[in-house]
Amino acid sequence: MKPPKNAIKVRVDEVDEVAEQIRRFRFTPIDQADLPVFSPGSNITVNMDGPEKRIKNQYSLISSPDARDAYEITVLRVDDSRGGSDFMHTEVSQGDTLWINPPNNEFAIYDLANKHLLIAGGIGITPFMSMAPQLAARGADFELHYAMRSKKRAAYSDELGNLYPEQLHTYQSSLGQRIQFDELLDNQPLGTHLYVCGPERMIDDVLEIARQAGWPEEDLHWEKFLGPPPGDPFDVTLAESDMNVHVGPEDSILEAVEDAGIEPDFGCRGGVCGRCETTVLKADGEILHNDEFLTDKERESGEHIMICMSRFKGKDLTLKL
Repeated sequence: MKPPKNAIKVRVDEVDEVAEQIRRFRFTPIDQADLPVFSPGSNITVNMDGPEKRIKNQYSLISSPDARDAYEITVLRVDDSRGGSDFMHTEVSQGDTLWINPPNNEFAIYDLANKHLLIAGGIGITPFMSMAPQLAARGADFELHYAMRSKKRAAYSDELGNLYPEQLHTYQSSLGQRIQFDELLDNQPLGTHLYVCGPERMIDDVLEIARQAGWPEEDLHWEKFLGPPPGDPFDVTLAESDMNVHVGPEDSILEAVEDAGIEPDFGCRGGVCGRCETTVLKADGEILHNDEFLTDKERESGEHIMICMSRFKGKDLTLKL
């Protein structure tokens, strides 16, 4: 397969098991001296060429933004994975070559916050690995609440405990420990910003509790790494490319278009950033919006679709691509 558009060629410099079913990967650049600058909370897209198709997954950068000689990510092997996490655990070894897309950040630190409340569930700890050191270096007021099944299933809990003994609070569900979100969110000073990453259900629960407690929407930040939802297959007509593309039951429109050799712009691949927003020229049917970017008015207009997450049910969908 040809290199992805705007991608960076890297070598897998290190692979370590940091917890049960969790591995750390260190990438170093091959064709350039330094990797692009990134801000805390950023992620990169890793391109994985399987036997049938290219898989693109996003992973938070856990390394220091000040270190441009290497990037580090952490990958949990998921049983019901769409293929990416399994590929990283079974097919990627030290010395291998991969292509990555430059950093993207939809989960940035709000610098003017009076306090930062960080909540992580499981592998959702990864974006906070770059955020916590930056907050500590600035002398910012922050707390990190880390929910996990058990210590053996949790990455970096000991490391974080040594670095931030006052700020870190851990909760092991195997010991019956739970974060009391109502109490935690009700007792924060004005000007606190909330950041949450982890399982989708946990994120939704935390945000709902925060909203009910009166938190301003602009003070709420979250990151979900979601794959496109499955559904019935359908065809898409690409007007500018004069092509017809089939979207399988497990694929997104973005993935199907990429497999056809077209490379639209993308960022988060999770329906949040808006970079893959595409104009709908015709929709004889129903657009199934699964993004978190478009407004209700934009969805009702039928003129826009986020091709990374949304699907279609009907006879004809024509896009300006």
